[in-house]
Amino acid sequence: MPLSIDMITIDTGDARKLAEFWTAALGTTIQNDWGEFLVLAPTGSGPALGIQQVPDATPGKNRVHFDSHVPDRKAEVARLVALGAEEVAVQTVPGLVWSVLADPDGNQFCVGQPGEEL
Repeated sequence: MPLSIDMITIDTGDARKLAEFWTAALGTTIQNDWGEFLVLAPTGSGPALGIQQVPDATPGKNRVHFDSHVPDRKAEVARLVALGAEEVAVQTVPGLVWSVLADPDGNQFCVGQPGEEL
């Protein structure tokens, strides 16, 4: 049987605070709550998101990040910034524009709009 990705986990110094951001950003709920480890209910057919409190979160840019595609990148970026994200950069390749954002802990993720041109 091939390997499948069932959950992506983010390390943080404050699991509850980061879970509040991601539940609002993804429009989901906390599926499991073990205090310092929370699992958010999957959205659509995607993997679950784990939020794990650790004593020393890794500093600097995260080596793994996730990408999402939306029909209106600018509106979604504005919504996420209002929730506490920060827009870091805008990138483009032919047929796709994406914004690099950072959640309140500085973890980077991308929001793209296929078909959009700058």
